[in-house]
Amino acid sequence: MPMTPAREPQEAAVDYVGQEHARLRALFGSAVGSAVEWYDYFLYGTMAILVFGPLFFPNSDPMASQMLALASFALAFLIRPVGGVVFAHIGDRIGRKKTLVMTLTLMGGTTVAIGLMPTYAQIGSAAPVVLTILRMLQGLALGGEWGGGLLMAVEYAPAQRRGLYGAVPQTGALFGLALGNFAASTANAVLTEEQFLSYGWRIPFVASIVLVGIGLWIRGAVGETPSFKRIVTAKKTARVPLFTTIQFHWKAVLVTIGAKFIETTTFFLFATFTVSYAVSIGYSRGQALNAILMASLIGIPVMLGVGAVSDRIGRKKIFVVGTLLAMLYVIPFFWLLNQGSVVLLAVSTAVGFGLIWPMYGAVLGTFFAESYPADVRYTGVSLGYQVGAAIAGGPVPLIATALLVAYKNSYVPIGLMIMGFGLISLLAVAIAKDRSGQPLD
Repeated sequence: MPMTPAREPQEAAVDYVGQEHARLRALFGSAVGSAVEWYDYFLYGTMAILVFGPLFFPNSDPMASQMLALASFALAFLIRPVGGVVFAHIGDRIGRKKTLVMTLTLMGGTTVAIGLMPTYAQIGSAAPVVLTILRMLQGLALGGEWGGGLLMAVEYAPAQRRGLYGAVPQTGALFGLALGNFAASTANAVLTEEQFLSYGWRIPFVASIVLVGIGLWIRGAVGETPSFKRIVTAKKTARVPLFTTIQFHWKAVLVTIGAKFIETTTFFLFATFTVSYAVSIGYSRGQALNAILMASLIGIPVMLGVGAVSDRIGRKKIFVVGTLLAMLYVIPFFWLLNQGSVVLLAVSTAVGFGLIWPMYGAVLGTFFAESYPADVRYTGVSLGYQVGAAIAGGPVPLIATALLVAYKNSYVPIGLMIMGFGLISLLAVAIAKDRSGQPLD
């Protein structure tokens, strides 16, 4: 008995160190897995712009060929809500960790398969069909990955640092995009045009198997989240999480869908469409890829800083300010691109994608996670996020290209489209509650 008081502080210190170690391990696992998934996913978008048109969707009109390739890119967004619901059901029923292993394995396998795909010249019309199916499997995997990776970080986070923790998996999108652009830019720089079209584009896809292996190894060491453990212990897992979400949390789902609009439209405008647009007005492929790469690297620390600040002033304020800036900047962004200066190409992309987009991109995930109870959190955030992405995200490069054709290369209609999406997001966030700093469960 006399020994007990002396041991209690030591035991508390050991428990604290153990908790912090578990949190950091979960955070790292969330970030690495997210980066690998997004690398695989965005690599397709980059190659759809650069090579998939002539290789898999040949057409006498180069613009039609490119639009077909971008259509295959957009199709995956239609399947993402399905992946979100299917894998979120598993995640809310049997756990976040097991689900994340499944999604990473599926994404890695389909990405390597794309890298090994024969082209239209080799197998004819089967090539675009098989490529599109593989792309849709990528969408299925990412649909389940995003929500689980986010919850792995947020559900481990202390309340006063939840914004920072939630921003970490969001940086995975930037890491993945940077890795994909670096791989494509490197292959483009060291190979001739003929070599790049022949086999160079395949290398980044096949090489992703190394990243997937690392991601699976790290995630294997991460335990289940505290929130999920609590609902399992209390035997409060939802029987059919989708039905429960729609019946009791439909307002939160609508808010999630609407808030997602500005984030996803500007992401694919700045990160994907900019490459094809810049090349079409005279920049080289390497200059466009390097501009996106630089902006991605700038955006990573900005996102982490914004996430930390949101723990002090709230997610809602930052989201609104970032959305307004994006709406004001979109037309000047295109004007800067059209000046023909490589420096202005880099600066305009860095401002849009490296500084403005991270403002709402950093807080989006945490804001969504705080809107749902633990038993349907995976389903709620995945459903709203992926439906929003399907409506407003994937079609953006395709729609933007079509608007350029319809309005004789005027970028003003594209700017007005983005502003419209921004208004929808502002309305959605206006009716949502800011639960920054409050208990998650």
